[in-house]
Amino acid sequence: MKKETYLGVNVSALPEQAMLEVIKSRVQSGEQSTVIAVNPEKFIASQSNETLKRLINHSTFQIPDGIGVILASRLKGGTIRSRITGVDFMQKLLKLATIEGYNVFFYGAKEEVVSKAVKSAEDTYPGIQIVGYENGYYNDEDALIKRINELKSDMLFVAMGSPKQELWIERNMSRLNVKVFQGVGGSFDVLAGHVKRAPVFYQKLGLEWLYRLMKEPKRWKRQLALPKFLLKIIFNK
Repeated sequence: MKKETYLGVNVSALPEQAMLEVIKSRVQSGEQSTVIAVNPEKFIASQSNETLKRLINHSTFQIPDGIGVILASRLKGGTIRSRITGVDFMQKLLKLATIEGYNVFFYGAKEEVVSKAVKSAEDTYPGIQIVGYENGYYNDEDALIKRINELKSDMLFVAMGSPKQELWIERNMSRLNVKVFQGVGGSFDVLAGHVKRAPVFYQKLGLEWLYRLMKEPKRWKRQLALPKFLLKIIFNK
């Protein structure tokens, strides 16, 4: 599958719809797929965290979550032109699951959050088969694996924060019959209505980071990852 590599980190260069078609094909052939969102913050963190870099590069799909990734691709003559956020791709997968009849399982976050996220998904995608869910404070991993398999889950969304959720997926995917795994971070909070996304205007311009910064000025240190990333891209031969 088409990839671009920046600072030693892979990012998928397929358009969103093409990725969904590949995922559908892989499910039909019984192959497992993993999805991880990559943004400038993760690129910078991976420079000093080999575990994170391995988790990203070993994923099947590394979706370009952040305007910085688009700018990097433009600067280096790549073809990535569309930003794909983790929560947006999760929703596209939920739609695909509804159409294809895939069984879905949610794991992670607080009980009140994950239960509301499930209800929201069921309201948004009538007919979707969400066969089960569990909050992130459930500690019997073996019992959870058994339950997910018994429910014949095809898609599993794990909300634990990165890289904890990716480590959980890596550790357990060989024991699971699930075909599509995505670590979704705070996406359950968005679906549950506990966290509001930036207005569509900011989303379309790739400026959600600016909106969040205006709402939470204390995030300014995290937002420094964007200029750091772009400077590294510019001066990296």
